[in-house]
Amino acid sequence: MIAQALSPDWRLTVAGPRELTYSLDQLRALIQHGSDLPIACVEGWSQGASWEGVRVRDLLRLCGADVGARVRVVSLERGGFYGTSELPPQFAADPLTLLALRVNGEILDLDHGFPARIIAPNRPGVLQTKWVHRLEVL
Repeated sequence: MIAQALSPDWRLTVAGPRELTYSLDQLRALIQHGSDLPIACVEGWSQGASWEGVRVRDLLRLCGADVGARVRVVSLERGGFYGTSELPPQFAADPLTLLALRVNGEILDLDHGFPARIIAPNRPGVLQTKWVHRLEVL
């Protein structure tokens, strides 16, 4: 997973009515937005952060999908329970829900989900999928 995340060949695929593929540079060239949101762990701790990236709803629009679509988020992480998650429509449409590329003014590091991760308001940390490489409109 680490080699794939760090590879210059990494791509994000957005699979909807039209399938689009973005390099990291292409994602960075899209309009970036910010969200000040905490990561809330199911173990009881929470930490706030300033996230920057592309709104999920903007990526949905670009592929021709409804802004309020349900979205499957697919991680480069293949094992374990967190390889995929779903964004219900209310989260996909929320302007604070991002495919985050930066945190606290810095490019994400691997621990935070480089090259891209989901950050959405009022969702537990385990559902804020890291190492995202695919969004699928359901």
